[in-house]
Amino acid sequence: MPPKPPSSLKQAWRDRLTALKDLPQFWRLLRDAAPTTVRATISLRMLGGLAPLGMLYAAKQIIDLISTKGSQPDLPSLWFWIGVEFALAAISQLIGRVVDFCDAFIADRFSHSLGLKIMRHAATLDLSSFEDSAFHDRLERARAQSTDRIGMLTSSGWLLQRLVMLISLAAGIIFYSPWLFAVLIISVVPTFLVESHFAFLGYTQATAQTTLRRTLDYYLTLGTSREAAKEVKVFALAPHLETKYSKLAGTLMLENRRLAARRLRWGGAFTVLATAGYYGSYVYLARDVALNHMSLGTFTFVAGTLAGANGHLQTIFSLFSDIADQALFLRDLALFFEDTPTIRASTASLLPPRPIRSGIIFENVSFHYPGQEKLVLNQLNLHFSQGERVAIVGKNGEGKTTIVKLIARLYDPIAGRILLDGKDLRDFHVDELRSEIGIIFQDFIRYDLSVRENIAVGSIGRLRDDEALWEATRKSNAQELIEKFPQQLDQMLGGRFEGGSDLSGGEWQRLALARAYLRDAQILILDEPTAALDPLAEAEVFQKFAELTHEKLAIFISHRFSTVRMADRIVLLAQGQIAEDGTHDQLIQAGGPYSCLFEVQAASYR
Repeated sequence: MPPKPPSSLKQAWRDRLTALKDLPQFWRLLRDAAPTTVRATISLRMLGGLAPLGMLYAAKQIIDLISTKGSQPDLPSLWFWIGVEFALAAISQLIGRVVDFCDAFIADRFSHSLGLKIMRHAATLDLSSFEDSAFHDRLERARAQSTDRIGMLTSSGWLLQRLVMLISLAAGIIFYSPWLFAVLIISVVPTFLVESHFAFLGYTQATAQTTLRRTLDYYLTLGTSREAAKEVKVFALAPHLETKYSKLAGTLMLENRRLAARRLRWGGAFTVLATAGYYGSYVYLARDVALNHMSLGTFTFVAGTLAGANGHLQTIFSLFSDIADQALFLRDLALFFEDTPTIRASTASLLPPRPIRSGIIFENVSFHYPGQEKLVLNQLNLHFSQGERVAIVGKNGEGKTTIVKLIARLYDPIAGRILLDGKDLRDFHVDELRSEIGIIFQDFIRYDLSVRENIAVGSIGRLRDDEALWEATRKSNAQELIEKFPQQLDQMLGGRFEGGSDLSGGEWQRLALARAYLRDAQILILDEPTAALDPLAEAEVFQKFAELTHEKLAIFISHRFSTVRMADRIVLLAQGQIAEDGTHDQLIQAGGPYSCLFEVQAASYR
């Protein structure tokens, strides 16, 4: 859930200061992304921070030399100090350009490095996390950090450089009159506090708007995506989507405008106060010059340090406030990385047996999905023998796909256990266990990548193994299709990128089947991946699947009873339990639920 707005200004500041503890993590991420460049830019910024004081001192010397009354100026000294000021100005400009170059390089490396870290961590999390809307809010905010927090890089660098500038300029002011610097501090602090307060309110509002912004983005995607284009046109949905989008966008803009108006009123008032403090000090200096208490050169130097310190002081407060507020967003990143998977190997972390001998056993397994109370499986007892071909059938919502997800340990049972050759699945190394399972789901992904990559996702280590890839296409009846492409295995698929070739539903499914055949797995599962095929094509796929899974455990799920009759065993699920179990002939002769369902489907073909 997004954080609640602070109950008071005191609480807001407490939250902001607490968030600063996440800054070291951010700086470590920056350092790890480009360590040498980070060290270089820090050194350059510190060096550049000393240049303004040197230039002001050179200007003081120049003005004193040319404003001396009744005498000829010391020309060699004059040219020297002009040369010094020129050199410092040129060095400062060069340092600025090099720092900008370094910052751009670090920003690219940081985005790349953090993006990889987020991808890697997301890959470790449970499937249940991705089915939780609160997690998606955290993930969305975390992903934004790889680009949105680049501003902190520049802010942190400028804060360091401005601090060096302020310290050097403050030394010049304090040497002349310490109280002038005190006046600057007193006049700027209220502005800093006001700006910080409204910046924090901006963070709180932005965080509360996360779900709203995701919804807004969803409507935009629906109105512009290739996948939704057909229905948007056929059903004339564009006006409806535009209305929904405009209404949400209007709500966001109204909230942001109200906060911006309040910030303008209060910030403007305190900015006038800060300006008055600076010009009060300036008047004091002008009076000393008028009374001949200081030289024109000294006035130029002190006034310059005063103006510079005033500007840098306000900028430092602003930068610190910005960094503190952005640190609040770093909490989103930290919270994302604090998400941990619950599905992991026990301390035993066994390797799965090869070959599998006895198979898989469900012992009194019960399961419901997170956030739900209804049991999908209720004390299920089921045995899959190695080398057996088992078809699972039943109405929607009876737990067919759930069984597959539990076998692959995408979830763990809430009660009971699942055994592989007599050992609990939870005792096996998760990734090694999944490497022995090949699954093609009904909602398989159609990757806008090459044919090669679309197949090799089943066993990515074989991406360049053309012989294995072609063999997988032969088994899935996709070989003839691919041979027609100009670039064959390297042909780009989908309509997202230029040169991509789109496929029919059945053609995509043949490629998906090739993924399963490419994987050298001992357990192969088809979870209704042929739903878009006609009955004859589906029967052909299942027939070939049955032939190619000899001596392997093969599980396939289908609503078409005419194609599952080739299985060694058919399991009918109802209400999370086994309603019937047997061969096709046995279940037909029994005249039970399977027989009734089979007759209903068969009647439509008569």
